[in-house]
Amino acid sequence: MDRLWAPWRKVYVTGAAGVKGCLFCGLLADDDDRGNLILARGPLVSAVMNRYPYTNGHLMILPNRHVALFSELSPGEGAAMLAGAAAAERAFSEAMNAGGINGGWNVGRCAGAGVEGHLHLHMLPRWPGDVNFMTSVMDTRVVSESLESSFERLKPFFEGVF
Repeated sequence: MDRLWAPWRKVYVTGAAGVKGCLFCGLLADDDDRGNLILARGPLVSAVMNRYPYTNGHLMILPNRHVALFSELSPGEGAAMLAGAAAAERAFSEAMNAGGINGGWNVGRCAGAGVEGHLHLHMLPRWPGDVNFMTSVMDTRVVSESLESSFERLKPFFEGVF
């Protein structure tokens, strides 16, 4: 039997990260943007790479304020979230040659939210054939680019967005 090793996911899978309180509020309170994979910060929203991505370049746009629902955003926060989504589209198309894009949010555990209580918009670049036998048969995803490399490719597209 072949094995695919992804040791960086162990902390996530086992729940050993032991984050107290809100994960996103903790990231935003820390000033280590590179270490926390924060692509950009604005007065209302920020863009951050997903540390446990489904695809290369998987990122999230989130309000800086702790809100659970899209309906709780101020008009300015909503507009800034959409500006972040537009920046992600440009980045995926120009820097990653994506063939498509998925974007959306999950509210509540039963809807698939991994981090509940702090709204975040997932943005994922997609390519033909990116869901292959590994995903469909073995329930395993192959991410072929390091987070650091994706971070470097995407960061320039968020300069001045927020």
